[in-house]
Amino acid sequence: CAAKAAQVLSEIAKNEEMKQPCIEAGLVPTLIPLLESTDQEMLLHAGRAIGRICYDNRNLQEELVKAGVIIPLVRILTDYAESEPLIHVDLLALCNLAELGTAKEALSKTKVAEQLVKQLRRAENHERLEIVFEVLQALAENDALKVQLVEAGVQEVLSEILLRLQGRSQAEDTCILKAASDLIVSLLLGEKYLLNGIFKTSPSERMQTVICSISFCSLGKHLPISHQDGNCVRMVQLGLIHQLLDLLEKHVESGDISVQHAALSALRNLAIPVVNKVQMLEEGVAERIQALLRSEMPPVQFKLLGTLRMLTDGHADAAEILGQDPMLLNRLVQWCNANDHSGVCGEANRLLASILRHNRSQEVVKAIQEAQGVKHLVSMTTSEHAAMQNEALNALAIASAIDLETLEESFKESQLVQSLHKLLQDDNTSPEVKYNSMGLLCSLLNSGDLRQEIEEDKIKETLEQLCSHSNANVVKEAVTTLQVLKGET
Repeated sequence: CAAKAAQVLSEIAKNEEMKQPCIEAGLVPTLIPLLESTDQEMLLHAGRAIGRICYDNRNLQEELVKAGVIIPLVRILTDYAESEPLIHVDLLALCNLAELGTAKEALSKTKVAEQLVKQLRRAENHERLEIVFEVLQALAENDALKVQLVEAGVQEVLSEILLRLQGRSQAEDTCILKAASDLIVSLLLGEKYLLNGIFKTSPSERMQTVICSISFCSLGKHLPISHQDGNCVRMVQLGLIHQLLDLLEKHVESGDISVQHAALSALRNLAIPVVNKVQMLEEGVAERIQALLRSEMPPVQFKLLGTLRMLTDGHADAAEILGQDPMLLNRLVQWCNANDHSGVCGEANRLLASILRHNRSQEVVKAIQEAQGVKHLVSMTTSEHAAMQNEALNALAIASAIDLETLEESFKESQLVQSLHKLLQDDNTSPEVKYNSMGLLCSLLNSGDLRQEIEEDKIKETLEQLCSHSNANVVKEAVTTLQVLKGET
């Protein structure tokens, strides 16, 4: 009658109010030995009863682990892998216990990793995948279990799942994509040599999905900022950057665009935290990335430029390194003319502006002038995107403050003064762009020739009109610029 009694108990324990009487009656320790049975019906009902009685009760769960429940649970997973109802109950039990440190310790002494990877491979529906992922994510917090999971080939199964779900937009598919991505990143945040296990996923199509998941989680739109940065910093500390760069260099030769694109996306996201910029520069990442400049593929060029721009963002050292590299600057100027690929053209201009905005060196200003990059930044001030206009205006203002004499001739040739006047006159120009345009004008007034152009273009009248603008910042800057123009300050 034991199996039938266990079935009755599993039904009774569905009721929240009946859990405590079951506990007080001492039913849990009585049920545990039944998990040693070879009768599948007995295992099913006993497992359900224990799971329902102990659900959300940490003290009871700890008692279960101490009583040795882990061994029979792993045995069921091994011996009855084909029994869907039994495996479902077993996985739910593991899911409830896996958060416990004592359970992880006990599980690390079994072959649970191997069995879970098999179940992950067998899972045919979203519900089963979600349960297995939940167990795996909890186990991945334990270093010993991480190693076992990688040795069991979990990364290959994950990449197959990601590849299968690529391009799907249903909510349940997105949920699985997130879970698989989270798990890959959790594995990467373990011992350093685990990286090699992850990156042994050799076919390029599967490699692309793994790298994309790294990019997905390093960006971490679903995570708080502190977790995003924490993941990124840890992955850089573990040497992931150089693994990605090795892959990039290998696939530049083979021409595999998808892997290059995915790896550059990951690198860009990893370069967001300031501490990572410093480490990446110290390890020569900027130089290694520049070696990829020979790529002729626009999608790769676009991502490469975005990665370099993220590296320079807020970091003067990076700006000085990149801003004094003639090969890079010549390539940038070449891409600034890439009218057939507006994305590449825009990113090249933005990187030039970023180098100038974050640099504090006269040598960088001269190098960009010699590479004929200034005229592109002047053109950028008239972009249809206000963000790009402001980036260009700020870059030119900083460069002018550093070395106006070097830039003077280029400014006259590219008709910068006239462009700024049009921006100030245009009612559609945003207040921020008008404000930054006047800030640049103040810098230009330190040049006799440019001051003469400003006076001849009758910008004074436009500034006087802006003194009654609806935006207070614009009014304040217009007053200041007029004072500088009149020599009052």
